[in-house]
Amino acid sequence: MSGRKYRAMVSSDWSECLSPNGPFDPLWFSYPELKPDLLSIFQHYTGNDISLTDAVRRIEGLVPAPLTVKQMDEYLDASFRTYTGVPQLIRWCLDNDILFMINTTGTFAYFQRASAKGLIPRVPVVSANPMLRFDDADSTYVTCEIREIEDKPTNTETVLRSMDIPPEKLVVMGDSGGDGPHFRWAARTGGHLIASMAKASLTRYCLANGVEIGTFFGLKYDEGVPRNIVEEMKVDFMQLTSVLEGILGME
Repeated sequence: MSGRKYRAMVSSDWSECLSPNGPFDPLWFSYPELKPDLLSIFQHYTGNDISLTDAVRRIEGLVPAPLTVKQMDEYLDASFRTYTGVPQLIRWCLDNDILFMINTTGTFAYFQRASAKGLIPRVPVVSANPMLRFDDADSTYVTCEIREIEDKPTNTETVLRSMDIPPEKLVVMGDSGGDGPHFRWAARTGGHLIASMAKASLTRYCLANGVEIGTFFGLKYDEGVPRNIVEEMKVDFMQLTSVLEGILGME
């Protein structure tokens, strides 16, 4: 990022926000017998029932061994997906001097390999969970660790200040209650909130904490309504460009 001036910043969750896949999917791809337990842990985390630290501890107790590069590549080759238009949206942001930061509980290993394989644009900053990380001496992006959900806003604030971007030029995106603290901080800071494929847990968190979501994008789920991935994949994320232009005063 050295030497580049950005006019604004987007800090976005990844799993079920920009991609239909979950952060633990590579694990159950390699260890399918663990899928029910891993899915349960993920749902408890996104519902704010357990902390991220507790979720990681439970996962590490289940998985017989950390994934290898080969296993991660096999998962990506078979299962990698983003929602429609997401890579194009990221490139549009970067082309328009908007810093795009991935800020997620997914592991560094996933983004290391996805980026190396050219599946996603190389963003300036990846904020992710260090539970699994490969040797990656050639990385050109800045990394920030997420060990607890409160690290999301901390990492966003660090990048925002280091790049001298005004808080009113910040957009935060998320989908579930796990993004709640990030949303609460951004609202208090003066940023703009976009709920993408919003789960009931995010709506519930924001109502309980007096946080007003500025924009709902894609599907919005009520309590007890299961996800509809087929309909989610019909949403074109390039439609967010006009939303961002309005929020950031680019029109």
